[in-house]
Amino acid sequence: MSWEVNGQRMSGELSRNINIKEPRWDQGTFMGRARHFFMVTDPRNVLLSSETLDEAKVIVEDYRAGIVKPGLTEDELWRAKYIYDSAFHPDTGEKMLVIGRMSAQVPMNMSITGCMLTFYRTTPAVVFWQWVNQSFNAIVNYTNRSGDAPITVNQLGAAYVSATTGAVVTALGLKSLAMRLPPIVSRFVPFAAVAAANCINIPFMRQRELKYGIPVTDENGNRLGESASAAKQAIVQVVVSRIGMAVPAMAIPPVIMNALEKRAFMKRFPILNAPVQVGLVGLCLVFATPLCCALFPQKSSMSVSGLEADLQERIRQTSPHTTTVYFNKGL
Repeated sequence: MSWEVNGQRMSGELSRNINIKEPRWDQGTFMGRARHFFMVTDPRNVLLSSETLDEAKVIVEDYRAGIVKPGLTEDELWRAKYIYDSAFHPDTGEKMLVIGRMSAQVPMNMSITGCMLTFYRTTPAVVFWQWVNQSFNAIVNYTNRSGDAPITVNQLGAAYVSATTGAVVTALGLKSLAMRLPPIVSRFVPFAAVAAANCINIPFMRQRELKYGIPVTDENGNRLGESASAAKQAIVQVVVSRIGMAVPAMAIPPVIMNALEKRAFMKRFPILNAPVQVGLVGLCLVFATPLCCALFPQKSSMSVSGLEADLQERIRQTSPHTTTVYFNKGL
């Protein structure tokens, strides 16, 4: 099959010095990260077959090993790299669950968020859609966790129950408070609940990282140890990104829907409420998802002086010239 991108092809032998371990665009700039995440979160990647994903994996792994497929172009190589990145975990190399991949974020979130914003008036509906949302978030948080250490079924179950219970209780508490406020305020209860729930769900689902740490490396990718301090920074950055992702999708549609529902057309066809809301959420998420993922570099960094004392000492002994460590923050 062809990996051609935008009709561009390069002639001659493909250089073997292309660093596909890193993104194609400069990750030191917001625009470079945004272009990278527009590729990673492209919803069309969800539709790719297992054969296409496996072929991309072969191309990427062969190239890293110095083997270049005959006739392969640079654009085809980068296309394969982004297909590979969209489906395989950067630390474990495992093929990720389809609904947990970042490319599934827009279609899954537009459906769930659209329904949360539509069916927010009754307690059973609030409980059900918060449960669905946090169950989905739990899968995403586990799938995109940082590090390569396994998590047991008991740890996963405890984290899921704690996070989901916290999210539902938060939503119901906010709904009760909003009953005394103007109707437009009630429309923002789902957003407030999601924002609060992210602060609960993500740390719970990644609690093993907080306890045992995540891998940190030097600038050349050499593993130096595991750090819980790095895990804290990574999780805070992910929480901020996720809340930012929810702002446009959950703050803009309620205002628009509040105005539309007063129109005669929407009163005549109330069945259109959910589809219109889902469509508005989807439009917001197409842009909000990659742009908020780009708020912080995927390969995050921190000073050695910010690490645990024992790890600092170990790094001083094994790699005395290292002043900054790097780690995958997760998504």
